[in-house]
Amino acid sequence: MSLHWPILKALLKHPTRPCIVDDARSYRGIDIAVASSHVAAAIAGVCATRTVALLLPTSGAFPIGGLAGWMAGKTIVPLNYLLKPEELKYVLADCGADTVIAVQPMLDFLGYRPEVKNLLRLEDINFRSMPDVRWPARPSDDDLALLLYTSGTSGRPKGVMLTHGNIRANVEQIRDWIPFTPNESFLGVLPQFHSFGLTALTLLPLAAGCPVVYTARFVPQKIVRLMREHRPTVFIAIPSMYNAMLHVKDAGREDFASLRYVVSGGEPLPEAVFQGFRDRFGVTINEGYGLTETSPVSNWCRPQDYRHRSVGMPLPRVRERIVDINTGADLPPGHEGEIRIAGPHIMRGYYHLPAETISAFDEQGFFRTGDIGRMDEDRHLYITGRLKEMLIVAGENVFPREIEEVLDKHPVVKASGVVGMVDALRGELPLAFVELREGAVFDEKDILAWCRKHLAGYKVPREVRVLAELPRNPTGKVLRRELKKLV
Repeated sequence: MSLHWPILKALLKHPTRPCIVDDARSYRGIDIAVASSHVAAAIAGVCATRTVALLLPTSGAFPIGGLAGWMAGKTIVPLNYLLKPEELKYVLADCGADTVIAVQPMLDFLGYRPEVKNLLRLEDINFRSMPDVRWPARPSDDDLALLLYTSGTSGRPKGVMLTHGNIRANVEQIRDWIPFTPNESFLGVLPQFHSFGLTALTLLPLAAGCPVVYTARFVPQKIVRLMREHRPTVFIAIPSMYNAMLHVKDAGREDFASLRYVVSGGEPLPEAVFQGFRDRFGVTINEGYGLTETSPVSNWCRPQDYRHRSVGMPLPRVRERIVDINTGADLPPGHEGEIRIAGPHIMRGYYHLPAETISAFDEQGFFRTGDIGRMDEDRHLYITGRLKEMLIVAGENVFPREIEEVLDKHPVVKASGVVGMVDALRGELPLAFVELREGAVFDEKDILAWCRKHLAGYKVPREVRVLAELPRNPTGKVLRRELKKLV
């Protein structure tokens, strides 16, 4: 079954019910369905390729463009509007899309016109007329629904191929795990070109009939204001966003009192942020886990299952193994190893990269995540590091996250990132970069003394460097590969 048919049915089941509010307007179910039909007709009129690209802000416009592409039988390619011109040019050339769906404010933000044959601006479509009657495409589970471009090992973005079956399965897995009803409401600020924002904050609420409020830019004070105004029950964000919200001076417990599901994902949640939210706002943040290649949600810690630092148990129909990083042998509960995942939500592979696709899976067909973790006896998963970021200091395995957890608890440190630097005697040594809290004074000796108090000697950074801002990706995750360039 296609991904869009269940969503269209949900929209038309309650056509006059408000389903989306964004920075510009509100949309009813019928508004989304009719607008998607108009855009599908426009796509069919000009697009000659199997792919169509979306250059749209976090808003009601994104699901309209996505549904329209699927109704027209196309594979959607959400474009990261923060890419540099040459990177965006590469993505468009690699996916082969001859058409980009955009809005003028996004083109103004971009500052240049994407190099494609057809540029469809939503402002140029007459949405007031009745759309042409057309039967939406009925792709199979195996047909490609999405190409999501993520960072590749070669430095070039690589397209993750997700089928209609992959994405629909992941939405169903989430709904089987947490039975969302139309009584729940979402607040969404994650970019919809990212798998997290697309599945968990766009397709999930649409399929479940839950209203959702979007805002295109993450402004901490505005998020708190939207909490007060709309009283959402579901808020899903990344750690850096939760950290920033801790610094909203007039935010209080009442602002977050409506929330029933507060979820963090995208990267590990620092202990200081978790404890800060619990102490100040009385909110327990539960973590989830997944990757673009897993559509993305594989684990979700439900409130009733909460265990400290766990990202939760696997969702229904998700199989997970913890294997020895040297031998690939399965490890028993409590032992750390690489996390490998199988299930109906796992990608088909990397677009035009057959060798990388083959190497991404083990001999049993499990996806190699590259993440290090352990499971307890009850299958709760705990993430402890990233295989490619692991440092080897005098023969000992050291994961940057453990050091960052200690740094982030220092009173002057707002955020941190740790990478390895070459050392002739010990192979590698940790090097720390920190971003300071407003008004704080940098004292490297004090920070190193703090680390020596809380870490084994070989884990203490060789030095600490201060940056005005740590390099981050569009979702706010600290980019260690960019820090590595500064070593």
